[in-house]
Formats: sequence, structure tokens, C-alpha cells
Amino acid sequence: MVAIKAIHDWTGASGELVSWHPSPKSRAKVAAAPVSDVPASYQQAQHIRGYLSHLSEGTDMARLNIPAWDMPGRCDVRAMTYVVNAYLRRHDTYHSWFELTDSDGIVRHTVSDPRDIAFVPTRHGEVTATQWREHVLATPNPLTWDCFSFGIIQRADHFTFYISIDHVHTDAMFMGLVLVEIHMMYAALASGSAPIPLPSAGSYDAFCTRQQQFLSALTLESPEVREWIRFAERNDGTMPRFALPLGDPSIPCSGDLITVRLMDKQQSERFEAACTAAGARFIGGVFACAALAEHAFTGGTTSHFITPTTTRRTSEEFQTTGWFTGTVPISVPVGAESFAESARAAQASFDDGLYLAHVPFDRVLELASAEPSSSGLGLRSPDPGVPMVSYLDAGLPPLSANVVAEWERMNGKVYSDARLARQIGLWVNRGERETTVTVGFPDNPIARESVERYVSAMAAVYLGVADGAVPVSARGHVWHGEALHRNAVREPAPLVPLAKG
Repeated sequence: MVAIKAIHDWTGASGELVSWHPSPKSRAKVAAAPVSDVPASYQQAQHIRGYLSHLSEGTDMARLNIPAWDMPGRCDVRAMTYVVNAYLRRHDTYHSWFELTDSDGIVRHTVSDPRDIAFVPTRHGEVTATQWREHVLATPNPLTWDCFSFGIIQRADHFTFYISIDHVHTDAMFMGLVLVEIHMMYAALASGSAPIPLPSAGSYDAFCTRQQQFLSALTLESPEVREWIRFAERNDGTMPRFALPLGDPSIPCSGDLITVRLMDKQQSERFEAACTAAGARFIGGVFACAALAEHAFTGGTTSHFITPTTTRRTSEEFQTTGWFTGTVPISVPVGAESFAESARAAQASFDDGLYLAHVPFDRVLELASAEPSSSGLGLRSPDPGVPMVSYLDAGLPPLSANVVAEWERMNGKVYSDARLARQIGLWVNRGERETTVTVGFPDNPIARESVERYVSAMAAVYLGVADGAVPVSARGHVWHGEALHRNAVREPAPLVPLAKG
């Protein structure tokens, strides 16, 4: 299972810290890199502006991806230095840095020769968990070139390797790449073997150029734009909002994560069979359960949320580090209908809407506001608390059961920096032994209680589907179904947070 943890849960024995950062010569060469014709991707520009917005408000934005895993023995620092630099030189997203123009535009500077990039090791001596967390959290912001770093924490018989990378350069897909290009490459070199051959990597720069051409050609009459507008109109002119209260968004607070087991292996298999019998896939069932849980509180007849998906299309792009992820709007009818009908409708909503991932909703807002006769079409920016429901099957590409088993053997974790975020993230992960959900939310008592209630209702739906006992309507799971809730807690897959660490 790809475990997601808040960084304050990253604990362990003290160890010797070695981290990799650019050499002074490399830093100077990259700082002098000329302006490139390649635009920032839409995702990168949104991220940078989001960071600046947080900065102006005096708040701290969640922005780091931090995978970490254990490796045996003492780290061969020389071999790891080779591996880190080979990875950075191979992927062109790391060859650039961004600058704000006088007109609040964003331009890219790109080094012409990737060999000018040279990261070197720095030894910090023995550190505690608090100290290495502080070191990782000091990763520079997305307007700084080296907003990514690498490191190890050496113990007596093993070391923990980590990467801290600002979201401006990556999405979740890079996890599969670093496991091959860093872990496996290092293991080969440390054992005395030759570097492992790698397939050709694509170019994130090329994607950025194509994306700009595509998005600049859109109009309010483009089918993708019209469909996003229809989705927004069903949500008061913007993105949907989480069904339960999340506290006062004007009061800054950090984020937190909880992980709950939804089903064990056998229950997951029965749930998948129920989805298949309904004419849906597991992912359609995930969306249906999220909708039925919301219906338990609101009684609404349709549930809306967004889901992330990759916009990679070629084999080369699947070998490329970069931020390719877009979002798909999902609408699921619920109420008197059965789970089967909701799962079927959810699956159709996802499949039919995949092409919309190439069009960010903010681009739709830009088009609407630029058209004088449209008066903005009544569209507006999303409020805090947009629900994002994500599904990952660890047995499917780009991961596989073998890769996930190796990841678990290495005590692999993905840490979030747990700083302020403005949406509710629900990551449903299916592994070999169980299906879990990790929820990211504002760390305040109101939001915590709401998330716990919502996850409790959602888990009851999953178990009901797996056991063939889902009622016609999910209403009652919360207001009148305390017995059902207690039964869900007593199932073999208990509704309790998994152990931290």
C-alpha cells in the first residue's frame, strides 16, 4: 500500500544526515540561464500564483511531495551522487526556474546544458527526527530553482532515502519513476553492476508548449468549456463544496491526515464483483460510495466532486517527471436508486468526462471573464473545501503488485508537509491486503469531526456493498442508523485510524 502520512508523523531513531544540493558553480550557471520560449504549464503557473497568494496572506501553503524508503547497509555516497545527477539531467523540468515579470507574468529560465546541473553531498552529522523534518521543510519555494533536494538518514545497518520536491515540478506519477531511476539504479551501482538501461524519457517542455497552444485556442463555445460551465452551473457557478462544515476558512490552520481501513482483501474482492455486476469498475464504485455518504447527511439527489487523472498520452510522457495531472468533474445521482445505478452513473460520468482533464477550470473562468457580453456567466472562483476524490489501484500500471510489495518491504511512505490546503482530499487506495482511504483536511476541531463522521458513513456503504446489504438509500446511516454504524466498526476491517509512523 502506498502509505500517505503527515510529516509530523515521520519519526524514528536518530541518524547521520547527508543531503544533496547544487554546487556553487552549478547554482551560478543555472542562475544565469536565459529566458526560454517554453511557457510555464498551466499547473505550474497556478501553483506559483497560489504560493504568492498564501505569502501575501501570511499563510503557509502545502506544496511538497516527500517520498522516503529504507535501504540496507551503509549508503555509497559516491554512487548515490551519480544516480541523483543522472535523474536530474534526464528530466527537463528540473532544468528551469521561474521569474515574475513586471506585469505579473511568469517566465521560464532554462539552462542550455543539463551537465551544468551538479548536486553534491553535504554531511550534517547526527540528527533527530525533529531536526530532519525541519531540514526537509526548509526546501525552497517554487520561485527558487533548487526547490527540490535529496537526502539520506544513515543508521547502523540501513539508511532512509528521501526526496523533497516542490509540486511545481511533479505529480504523483513520479513515484514510479524514482523507484526505478533512483532506487533500482543505486542498487545496481552499489552492487558493482553497470547502470540499468532506461527507456527514452519524454519532454515536459514539449508538453508545456502543446498545452499552451491548445488552451489558447479555446473559446466559450468549445465543447470542453461548455461542459465545465454546465458542471459549475449545477454548483452555484463554481466548484462543489464538501457537504459538512470545515470551520472558519479565514482562520489559518495547518492540515492533517487520517487513514482508515475500509475493507480487507476478501471484502475488496466482493466489492469489485458488485461493481462489475453493476456494469462499473472499482473506481465507479468509489465515486458512488462517496456520493452515498454525502447523501446520508444532505439527502441530496446528486453529488458532485472532482477527481485527478493524468493527461499523459504517449509512452515517453509516462517516463517523464512533470506535472501532467488534470481534474475531471464527477456527478453522481443518488437517492432512491440502488448502489448499482449510482455506480453505473458514476462510471459513465468519469469515462465521458476524461477529456475535460485537459482544461483547467481556472481557464474557463478566464474565458468567461474576458467576454464582455457574458458578464462572467455567473461563474466564480471555488470556495475553500472543494472535495477531491482520488482512486489508486496499486496492482495496476504504473505500479504493480510486485512494486508495491517491494515498497512495503522497504517501509516506503509518502509524506505531506501538512501545511495549509484549501480542499478536502480523499485518496482511496486498493492494495493486495486491504482498501484504505486517506483524508486530508484543515486541522481544526470542526473539520476533524466532520471528516470522521463522513468517513464513518462512507465505510458503512463500502461494507454494505461488500456484504450485499446496502439499503435502497444511504439515508439513515447517520441520522437513524446507529446500529449499522456500530456493526461497521465491529467488522473485520475496523473503522479506526491505522497506526501512525
